[in-house]
This record gives sequence, structure tokens and C-alpha cells, in this order.
Amino acid sequence: MKELMEYREKLLARLREASAELCEACRTAKNPFSSAEGEWTPHQIAFHVRGIDREVYGMRIRRTMKEENPLFKNFDPGGWMAAHYNYDEPLGIILDEFWSGIVEVTGLLNSATQEVWSRQSQHEALGKDLTLQLWVERSLAHIEEHLAGLKNAQSQ
Repeated sequence: MKELMEYREKLLARLREASAELCEACRTAKNPFSSAEGEWTPHQIAFHVRGIDREVYGMRIRRTMKEENPLFKNFDPGGWMAAHYNYDEPLGIILDEFWSGIVEVTGLLNSATQEVWSRQSQHEALGKDLTLQLWVERSLAHIEEHLAGLKNAQSQ
């Protein structure tokens, strides 16, 4: 049990750290509206990551903490971006909102009991028995995926 608790503490620490790194990479981009051909711009990445945190992982984490075995619908990130992306929204506002969501959810998780971390949910495409911990892990993986892309683009 001690190892599991330590893993979850490190998971939350890395979620905050990776989120801070992503915000910094977006803020320090030479031009947040330019990228390599075929790639998203830092502005688009920030908008997307904030949206996925708000509409998918953050929401799933919060609902799993509060509800008994919630059912989640599938989410189309490409369709969501096509319908919602706002070129004119200031990057600072996007990043501040994303960071606020991360701080809130990690605060909730820091005080969560082991039983809460093991609470289950279900997903229309992924199936049943999906734990709160899984949604936290997926949230981190999503952020790290886009952080790696930003770092790669900045090194070129």
C-alpha cells in the first residue's frame, strides 16, 4: 500500500510539473501562431490541452470522485477543436485557465483517500471498471504528449 501511495503522490507531482512545463513552453514560443507545416501552433496546443482537461480528463476525474460509477461518452477531440477553436482568445487566458484546472484537480486528489483513488467509472467505448487513477494517468499522458511535441518543435 505504501508503494501505491508513493506512486500516486509522484503522479500528482508530475501532473503539476508537466502542466507547468507545457504552459512555459507555450508562453516562451517565438511565435505562438506559427509551427512546422502540418503541426499545430503553440496557441492551438494550449487551446486543445485546456479543452481536453476541461471537457474530458478533468471532468472525468471530478465526476468519478463524486458519483457512483459514472458513464462517460466518447469524445472526438478533432471535431471539438474544429467547432470550438478561437484564434483570437489570448494565450495567457487559455494557459491561466488550464493551470487553474490542474491546481484544482490536484488539490482535490491530494486529499483523496485510497478508496476514492480506486473509485470506478465506465466509458461507452473503453468499457467498465475504469478507475479514477486511470483518468489521472491518461490526463498526464495527454499533457506529456503535447509537451514533447512543443519541445521537439522548439529544438528545430
